[in-house]
Amino acid sequence: MGIENVKALADNGVSVWLDDLSRERIVTGNLQEVIDTKGIVGVTTNPTIFASAMSKGETYTDQVKELIAENADVEDAVFALTTTDVREACDIMRPIYDRTGGVDGRVSIEVDPRLAHDTDRTVEVAKALYAAVDRPNVMIKIPATEEGLPAITRVLAEGISVNVTLIFALDRYRAVMNAFLTGLEQAREAGKDLSTIHSVASFFVSRVDTEIDKRLDALDTEEATALKGKAGIANARLAYRAWQEVFGTPRWANLADDGAHVQRPLWASTGVKDPAYSDTMYVEELVAAQTVNTMPEKTLDAVLDHGQIAGDQVTGHYADAEQVLDSLERLGISYVEVVELLEREGVEKFEKSWEELLATVQGELSKKSSDS
Repeated sequence: MGIENVKALADNGVSVWLDDLSRERIVTGNLQEVIDTKGIVGVTTNPTIFASAMSKGETYTDQVKELIAENADVEDAVFALTTTDVREACDIMRPIYDRTGGVDGRVSIEVDPRLAHDTDRTVEVAKALYAAVDRPNVMIKIPATEEGLPAITRVLAEGISVNVTLIFALDRYRAVMNAFLTGLEQAREAGKDLSTIHSVASFFVSRVDTEIDKRLDALDTEEATALKGKAGIANARLAYRAWQEVFGTPRWANLADDGAHVQRPLWASTGVKDPAYSDTMYVEELVAAQTVNTMPEKTLDAVLDHGQIAGDQVTGHYADAEQVLDSLERLGISYVEVVELLEREGVEKFEKSWEELLATVQGELSKKSSDS
C-alpha cells in the first residue's frame, strides 16, 4: 500500500500530479516531502488554489511589503506573487523534469480567467507569465473556450508548453487536439525545436457527474438512479478513444518524426464530490497509458491508503461508455446542454476565485501599507 499505489499508476503510464500549491508548502519543505513520500511528479494550480493559499498564513508578508515599496498595484502584485510561487515550485520539480526528459516535473499557472474570451490578450498574458517564471518546466494554462483555441495554437507556436484547461465536451476536445497539432506545425515552420514543447489537455471529470446526477435525481426513476456516477468516467473514456484516434493519424506521425511529444490527456476535477461514491473512483477507473491524473491531496491520500490499481480501465470500456451517454440522451438529458453549461460555469468559478484573489491581495497591500 502507500506509495506502491502511486508506483502502480506510474507502471501503467499514469503520471500523478498534485492539484495544489502554496508559499507555505514551498518554504516549509512540504512540497519536497510530498514528492518524496507520496510520489507526485507534477503540480497544477488554478485561481481557486491561489485564492485559498493567500487568504491564510503569513508566508506572503515579506514579498507584499516589497511590492508596496515598489508601488505595485493589485494586478501587478498578484502576477508577482503567483509567478514567484510557480518559479520556486519549478525549481523543486526540476530534477524530475530532467530525469523524465521534460515529460513530468511540470508546474502549471493559469492565464487570468477574465480573459477566457479574449484571444489576443490571452496570448499576451501567456507569454508574460512564461517570461516571468523563466523556467523550462512551467506550463501555461489556457481554457478551451472557442476564443482559447486559437490562443493555444499561437502560444504553442512560440515554443511555450501549454496545459489546456476546462475541457468538458468531446467535440471541444477534438478541437483542442487540432489546435495543438496546428501549433506544433507552426512552431516547426518557425524553426522551433519540437522536442522542447509539451502539452496536456485537462479533461474535467467529477463536475460532469455533479451536474448530470442532479438531473437524474430530478427524474427519480430506477433507470435514472442506476446511471448516477457514471457519466463523468464514460465521458473521459470516450475522450481517450478520441485521443487514440487523433494520435494515430499520419498528421501526428509526421510531427512525431520531427521530435514532437504527444499531448497527454490529463484527468482533472478528480476529487469525488458525492460521499456515496468511492473517494478513489476517478483515479482507479481512468487508468490508461500516457495520461496524467492531477489530484487534490485528500484524493491522493485516499489512493495511497486504499487505492486498487488494476491496470488499464479505459480502452476495453468504450462500448459501455457510449451506452451510458446514449441512455442519458434517451432520458432527455442533453449532453450538449450539460457540457456547455459546465464550461460557462467553469469560467465563472475561476473568474470569481480571481476576484477573491485580487480582493485578498488588495487587503494585504492596504493592511501592510497602514502598518508601515
